[in-house]
Amino acid sequence: MAILDTISAQRQAGASLIAQLVDPDDAKSFDLLADRVYQAERAGVDMLFIGGSLITQSHGFDPVSAIKEMSRLPIVTFPSTPLQLHEEADAVLFLSLISGRNPEYLIGHHVAAAPIMRHMDLEVIPTGYMLVDCGAPTTAQYISHSMPMPYDKPEIAASTALAGQMLGLKVIYLDGGSGSQRSIHPDMVAAVKEWVEIPIVVGGGIRTAQQAEELLAAGADVLVVGNAAWKDPEIMHAICTLKQAQSRARRQP
Repeated sequence: MAILDTISAQRQAGASLIAQLVDPDDAKSFDLLADRVYQAERAGVDMLFIGGSLITQSHGFDPVSAIKEMSRLPIVTFPSTPLQLHEEADAVLFLSLISGRNPEYLIGHHVAAAPIMRHMDLEVIPTGYMLVDCGAPTTAQYISHSMPMPYDKPEIAASTALAGQMLGLKVIYLDGGSGSQRSIHPDMVAAVKEWVEIPIVVGGGIRTAQQAEELLAAGADVLVVGNAAWKDPEIMHAICTLKQAQSRARRQP
């Protein structure tokens, strides 16, 4: 089943998915990457998201190709530039930074990437990317030259997400960015959930199972956990366990 179909089917069933973020800069060795992927599988993670705003390290191996050899977990990339596209991924989030006003990240990079992706066997998922101010300047904010959305203005997020849906985008991605001090406020997730009918991905600043529980309860269809899972793989066990419990509760009559 296609990645978007899987996400949509889980949404319709009242269930959520957990994705573990792999930033290529954190994959400092093949053994470390293999260990983290193994831990993600053991925890019950549904898919891997691979990408970063700025990839600066080269470790002598290709993280996407390496993961393909060691795991059956679906790989979803979210490249910030055409240089980060990878034909071995299962799907690519074709991100349009709808929270910002930088034309390069609204459509510019997409024009350059489209002819490349045309010759790749990739599922392309048009995604409205919304960067939210979660307490600290992030690499995504710096690289994209865009002002993040106010943390405590859920109505702005809901209006922006609705506009993205009306433009034909298939997924909304609310992100605090790597290194954010706090996660997206659950009220913002709930507001977006109320206004749109397409899946909502939420990431950035998720460090505890309690934060994850609140965001899932608010309506996150896919929860993306990055730095916390990389530093402490056990956190994913707790998050995946509570996700399963919430999904069972929602399905009960």
